[in-house]
Amino acid sequence: MKKRLLAMTLVSALCAGMLAGCGGGSSASTGSTGDSGSTASGDAYNVTVIVKHTDGHFNKVIAGARAYGSEHDNVNVEIQSPTSATSYDEQVNMIETALGNPGIDAVIIAPQQSTSTATLVDTATKPVVALDTDFTSDKKACFVGTGNEDAALNGGKAVAEACKALGKDKPTAVIIAGVQGDETHEARLRGYRDAIEAAGGQVLEVQYTDTMPDKAAAAMEAVIQKYPNGVDAVLSIADDMALAAAKVIKDSGNTNYADTVLCGFDGNQSAIEAVMDGSLTIDIAQMGYDMGYKAVEAAVTVLEGGSVESFIDSGSKVIDSSNIDEYVSDMKSKGLWE
Repeated sequence: MKKRLLAMTLVSALCAGMLAGCGGGSSASTGSTGDSGSTASGDAYNVTVIVKHTDGHFNKVIAGARAYGSEHDNVNVEIQSPTSATSYDEQVNMIETALGNPGIDAVIIAPQQSTSTATLVDTATKPVVALDTDFTSDKKACFVGTGNEDAALNGGKAVAEACKALGKDKPTAVIIAGVQGDETHEARLRGYRDAIEAAGGQVLEVQYTDTMPDKAAAAMEAVIQKYPNGVDAVLSIADDMALAAAKVIKDSGNTNYADTVLCGFDGNQSAIEAVMDGSLTIDIAQMGYDMGYKAVEAAVTVLEGGSVESFIDSGSKVIDSSNIDEYVSDMKSKGLWE
């Protein structure tokens, strides 16, 4: 059986003239190392994976999804990604196209907007799997992702313990959040808040930044201006935001922030290296590779008439100086460390 693994599709923004010619919709330009899903042979399952965007976390998800395809000759995996985490119309177009393409057997979606995605899949006639971020739909076979609230709760507890070790028994905290209303981001926010409050601490404020590092940097600058005497902890819902906050703190020269406990979320290499050098204190690592692998595995199980659990937890781990070497070794063994 001939194996064909489709390459990742990176969607470029279309010019205004092209949009007008297509009735204002956006379309994906697909580059591949094999035939497209619509022309694949009938002896292989064609599975399309639509991620939110490409970053350190989703690169691991993509690697895991591709690995499943590489290991199974009867599965073709196509990856699609909008140009940014807020390119909503692009992702809507991708979902509509994949669901309507008879050559695609199953669609795996990491939704940028859970509510609109639920509406789009309402009439789906093929297996649909939620990836990374959940959405509510009777047509959804399952959700594969991190138990985000529990992961953030565990990370938040580690932050509280780190604060306690510094003599801050009732820590003050700021949470740098992502996209307001995103189910994944809101779950992490709840976990962080619950952990800090359970420790007797206080969340001073929440800053939404649309998962954009420049907005996270601006938010951190505003926090330093508002609280010049320092805050005990800054917890971010993604690594890029945590790193941006760490840089602002360093550049500010405000010594009241010298002992601020900084926590990221994702397990990206740049953040893990920041834990190594002390720029970050803690990082919550998602098992992105396992997430992508298990999502394709679940889709194929459904295609073959099997049953799957409604929620498949891909796992997470709180990383600090005590276990960082073990984590790095695992990433290297999977080819996910440069």
